[in-house]
Amino acid sequence: MSTLLVCFASLFLLLIAYLTYGKWLSRNLFELSGDTQVPSKALRDDQDFVPTPKSVVFGHHFTSIAGTGPIVGPAVAVFWGWLPALAWVVLGAIFIGGVHDLASLVISVRNRGQTIGEVAGRMITRRARILFLSILALALWIVLAIFGLVIAQIFNLYPQSVLSVWLAMPLAMFVGTWTYRLGRPLLGPSLFSLVALYLAVYVGVYYLPIEISASEQGGYLNPVVIWTLLLLAYCYVASTLPVWLLLQPRDLVNSHQLFVGLAVLLIGLLWAGLIGATDLFASADPIATSVPSDAPPMLPFLFITIACGACSGFHCLVSSGTSSKQIADERDSQLVGYGSMLLESALAVVVIMACTAGVGMGVLNKDSVVASMASVEPGVSTSMIHVGSPATYSRAVDAQGNPITGRQAWSQYYRVSEDGAGWKSTSSLPVVLRAFIEGSANFMSVIGIPIEMCIGVMAVLVAGFAATTLDTATRLQRYVIQELGGHMGLPTQNKHVATCLAVGVAGSIAIFAGDKPGSGGGILWPLFGATNQLLAGLALMVATIYLWRRSKPVALLALPAVMMLLIPGWAMTHSLAYEWIPQKNWLLVGFGSVILLLQLWMFIEGALIWKRSKGVLEPQLEPLPESAPSRS
Repeated sequence: MSTLLVCFASLFLLLIAYLTYGKWLSRNLFELSGDTQVPSKALRDDQDFVPTPKSVVFGHHFTSIAGTGPIVGPAVAVFWGWLPALAWVVLGAIFIGGVHDLASLVISVRNRGQTIGEVAGRMITRRARILFLSILALALWIVLAIFGLVIAQIFNLYPQSVLSVWLAMPLAMFVGTWTYRLGRPLLGPSLFSLVALYLAVYVGVYYLPIEISASEQGGYLNPVVIWTLLLLAYCYVASTLPVWLLLQPRDLVNSHQLFVGLAVLLIGLLWAGLIGATDLFASADPIATSVPSDAPPMLPFLFITIACGACSGFHCLVSSGTSSKQIADERDSQLVGYGSMLLESALAVVVIMACTAGVGMGVLNKDSVVASMASVEPGVSTSMIHVGSPATYSRAVDAQGNPITGRQAWSQYYRVSEDGAGWKSTSSLPVVLRAFIEGSANFMSVIGIPIEMCIGVMAVLVAGFAATTLDTATRLQRYVIQELGGHMGLPTQNKHVATCLAVGVAGSIAIFAGDKPGSGGGILWPLFGATNQLLAGLALMVATIYLWRRSKPVALLALPAVMMLLIPGWAMTHSLAYEWIPQKNWLLVGFGSVILLLQLWMFIEGALIWKRSKGVLEPQLEPLPESAPSRS
């Protein structure tokens, strides 16, 4: 029952915040109006600028910002206790993340769909534009390298998910063509696609798990490298196609898949709580009493470990990069910007429940984890054989054959991996991905769904989300490279040149940067949290100056801006001084130092303009020509 009370109280608080604080921000602070000229209509080219119903924009925006961020971050952060993680997720989303996303979206809509980095050039200085766009480019290359690795890891861990994830692409193109070119209703084909995806999950689980057998497991032909290359090739194609053909319909279908998955998951959680099969307090500590000796301190690292789900700088890129070019009515921004952030927070709440109470219901282990558990706890045994077969799923039991549940199960699952006990192994991608997927499957299995189907559905959900984030990030990086090249005189205005540069650099980082081929995304993972949150701080700073120039109250944005600049900066400095420099990890030292210096420089630019900018509007954009130029 404790699981139910904590979970549904959190979800209720998020709903109340949307109906009250979100509405106040939209009506009173930003004064959203249906009379505002939106870029999707003023610059319509049916390539990037496309007026779109708010339900479709919401689906695109939500699936793009969600990805695996609200899954991986909370799955790691519960190590410090579920209560601090839950408080940051709920309160952070209401007062910081939602405000950040809404502000970024509205400002971009009112500036012809320009990215927040481009807008910074007029809000602050021209130097600030170059600085912000440079930070965006670095951050997006990190995102592309990491999310490519995440999906490759899921395909490698759960081959039953591969068929459904790849099938989503042609299904989305069918929906887009049916709706936008043939002018037919959207509901029928989108529901057909959803059913087809779940049928593909069934086929993948029971008949056709797709695995890559590589001849060089440790070389450049290992499965992770091959999947990464295939995914980046897909990203190139997806990010150069018109948004109506693949991006919008795929995100819509994926959002339907998420809503179904979350609904089933919540029903399972509800039933498990009612029958007493799960107990949050019995499964994990509200505040951790012990953590691995090599773990970083909770303050400030909790606030960068959980980014998506509470506040994430990547969201300002989606808001100002793609969503602002599709909004058909400025008033839709409350649902798309603030509403999507709170729904992502709700997903993070469910993740926390799955990774604590769900895992505590009984561990569903892969054979490598079981072997490590058996070496630490000789009484543990299972009958796991092979990932791709339904017969491989079994619950851990003690020497007497009794199921291991509660805090013992959670502790064993989180503190043991292929590398043994410790923070590095516990926070590795395979461990945290398994924690959510298999903990969620525990909830779902309570209502009678076969456990192997539960695993398949959740693996597809996570991989599908990560795929939407991956190709949206590629499109965003194309915009940033085009804008940056335009101001620096570089030959990157062509979308194919810019996209090749985006995927080429990301692929090089992912494949060659690590100590073994394909591990580069994992090497850069420690950079993601601090870089992402510093980016949020800069976006909030730009939004604060936007309001300041209009003589509007700024405290509700200025205080979060200061917090999201100071805390991530503290965390990045701590990592540089106590980890990366002593370990001579020059890749992280180089990336981290450059990002910190660029952030500091841009903050100084903002501080210098502050006194003389109150009530003084930024230079306005030139009037549009009668026939707006195409950006295709």
